[in-house]
Amino acid sequence: MRCLFALGLMLAAGACSRDAPAARAAAAGRDTSAAGSCRIVERSTPLPPQLEESSGVAASRAHSGVLWTHNDSGNGPVVYAVGADGRLMGAVRVTGAKNHDWEDIAVGPCASAGDCLYVADTGNNDEERDDLAIYRFPEPDPRAAHTAPAERFRLRYPDGEHDSEALFVLPDGAIYLVTKGRHGRVSLYRYPGTPSPGREAVLVHVADLTEHAPDHPALVTGADASPSGRFVAIRTYGSLSIYRAAALTRGDVAPELTVDLTPVGEMQGEGVALLDNGRVVLTSEAGSKHLPATIAVLGCSLPGR
Repeated sequence: MRCLFALGLMLAAGACSRDAPAARAAAAGRDTSAAGSCRIVERSTPLPPQLEESSGVAASRAHSGVLWTHNDSGNGPVVYAVGADGRLMGAVRVTGAKNHDWEDIAVGPCASAGDCLYVADTGNNDEERDDLAIYRFPEPDPRAAHTAPAERFRLRYPDGEHDSEALFVLPDGAIYLVTKGRHGRVSLYRYPGTPSPGREAVLVHVADLTEHAPDHPALVTGADASPSGRFVAIRTYGSLSIYRAAALTRGDVAPELTVDLTPVGEMQGEGVALLDNGRVVLTSEAGSKHLPATIAVLGCSLPGR
């Protein structure tokens, strides 16, 4: 079902005052409302019961119509293939991996297989973990029982512990993490150089996206780069911001547009996948009263398209 966002999607002034990216975008003359920017293409649809804690989502490059998602802490090391209608298409166990607290998933290049899935085992609610890692493995067939062996890239931050639920990978293989902002600023970090399973990498601080710790609705829960690498989407519980990747990765943190996600009706918005045609896939964890996890699709007008 298609439905244009109504004028009620306009970001409230109070929300903008707490959202530094939106405020910076407004100051730069960029679009900070949903009017004319995004529309609901597919309303929130239940995900299968196996995915009550869907925490990240990525669009397959190898299998048309397939979206990859996963659960977070307390669940097995499994990636699930689903359709935009929520239909389960496969459950694939990741060989050699553990799910300590998987928080996001991305598709990116790898020398051995063309396209790989990257999974961020970077959840750190108490900011006490010393075993943060990113798993990488060739994108599997959705009907497979298990993946090829996963590589594990250990990492740490240069300035103490952080919680991160947002990962994106650019076409050149550059890996970025965005911190959640639970106890401080929302910040962007880059994995240095070529990933190696044999060493612990110290992430490089790129930029701060907020000036202080945001309110709960503005905590960052997911990110994704478009397949072309031109744009990056970063979502929070309550909003979606889209950046030009080249600007963001050099420290220009004003988004091209920011959209209020309240009308999507998510219980706990977690995942985001961005396609070159402006489609944005959103996933949400399940809620109380046995409400299911959900998947929804937006159609956004990307700048310059």
